[in-house]
Amino acid sequence: MAITLVNPGALPEIDVYRQVAIASGTKLVFIAGQVAWDSEPDLAVQVEQCYRNIAAALAEVGGSFDDVARLTAYVVDWTPDKMPALLEGISRASAKLGITAAPPATLVGVAALDVAEHLVEIEATAVLD
Repeated sequence: MAITLVNPGALPEIDVYRQVAIASGTKLVFIAGQVAWDSEPDLAVQVEQCYRNIAAALAEVGGSFDDVARLTAYVVDWTPDKMPALLEGISRASAKLGITAAPPATLVGVAALDVAEHLVEIEATAVLD
């Protein structure tokens, strides 16, 4: 495995992701922002679909979520009260995909995405051996 995830003692421990990813692989994989086409307007459902899309893209190049070094999520009209739905989607996707550790992640609130029905877009960077 080309990625080691760490929570340094000097930084706050975040339950939903690790603060640092150490990459030792040789092939970088950049996955474009994934959205939930043909999905209901439900943040948790769309987050789960984004994760499944990323998993499919990784599988196509011989990788898995174990190889993800970083995630960035763009959420439309973000407010903290949306966090439970975001976490629900991540939790469901993690359970279905067998994801045990979450890489460093950044959440960015945005005004809109490409189409009005998209509530979230998630991009990933992975490192393969």
